[in-house]
Amino acid sequence: MLRLCGEDWDTVVERDPSIRGHVEGLLHPALPAMWTHRIAHRLHNRGLRLTARALMVFVRAATGVEIHPGARLGRRVFIDHGAAVVIGETAVVGDDVTIYHQVTLGAVGWWRDNLRPSGERRHPEIGRNVVLGTGATVLGPISVGDDAVIGACALVVNDVPGRAAALAPTAAVSTSHTLRRNAS
Repeated sequence: MLRLCGEDWDTVVERDPSIRGHVEGLLHPALPAMWTHRIAHRLHNRGLRLTARALMVFVRAATGVEIHPGARLGRRVFIDHGAAVVIGETAVVGDDVTIYHQVTLGAVGWWRDNLRPSGERRHPEIGRNVVLGTGATVLGPISVGDDAVIGACALVVNDVPGRAAALAPTAAVSTSHTLRRNAS
């Protein structure tokens, strides 16, 4: 566990160019979120679900990152910025994944998920070396293959093969728009 937490710390320092060293890395919101999740996940797996969820609620209030204690996170997962990241109970995140802010790895919704057999996965499985761009939403028991990129603001509800990119449409620029100013 200590080695894993050390890797998390090194990952923050290595991947965030605004962090100038390990001491400053301690103030990165992803670090307490990841460390608390690793503890909560072990508690959850040992049947201490209420204690694990209490830790999740505490760290969400402190960091803006909500990782369900049942979610399985790999090694060297980097959550940049942290704000509004949500990772659901049956989500699986591979090694060396980068997650930007406002990313959701969620279920489809109770109206469909409550119909699934007990124990069936409801959340995405993310492969190794995947980048999840700002505002990406990945829903349901789908798979995202190794080395894939999910672009900013992309909504993904189907499997994404390895080395593929799932990108949201970009904004169109119009030069014909004129700015109207109030004459007052």
